[in-house]
Amino acid sequence: MRLADFRALIDRLLAEVPASYLDGIVDVEVSAKAVPHPVRAEIYTLGECIPIEWSGSGTDLQSRVVLYHGSFQALARLAGPGEFAWREEAWETLTHELRHHLEWRANHKALEDYDWAAEQNFARHEGEAFDPEFYRSGEAVAEGVWKVEDDVFVEGEAREVVWHGRRYRLPAVGDATAVRFLVLEGLDEPPPGDAILVVRPKRRWWAKRVVVTEVVAVEPIGG
Repeated sequence: MRLADFRALIDRLLAEVPASYLDGIVDVEVSAKAVPHPVRAEIYTLGECIPIEWSGSGTDLQSRVVLYHGSFQALARLAGPGEFAWREEAWETLTHELRHHLEWRANHKALEDYDWAAEQNFARHEGEAFDPEFYRSGEAVAEGVWKVEDDVFVEGEAREVVWHGRRYRLPAVGDATAVRFLVLEGLDEPPPGDAILVVRPKRRWWAKRVVVTEVVAVEPIGG
């Protein structure tokens, strides 16, 4: 299904959604991006609910819902010609993300945590100091994997990493006593934002916490 046709499908589905589910939804966006699952092969994120504004209680939360046409296309290719149920998958994804919005409203503590994580991630992008555990307040995607906005954080060792079902080798990196945020380049199917391997040293509790961020080029293992 072409991007324009998918947008038209989402518009038709939105007309079937009860008004109460759309309270506080400022936009339902269709993105051309494909968002691969950070660990599992042949799995893609089809949609996302992103909190954008609230006063502190959660009840007045405003959110943006994004549906990823590229991810739908990737799954349709895997399913084979005529086998992918576009309307059913789109409806399930849309209503699932709208439920997320309602859950955010009911749990303002989770909103506070995510909001703080987004602020810390912005500081990371700007080269400013940030809390090295901030990403754990983001969205848990899998064991040892978190997502903050478009960026994905994977905890692991500084030798190799698994991304979207494939293993990659890392070059030798520096200071083994620091908490290292390794921004991975060379992934076959990268996320829309950064893919970051977080390597946490095993040190005595009184040691000074040092944070290092660096970009590393990875190579697939096994060709």
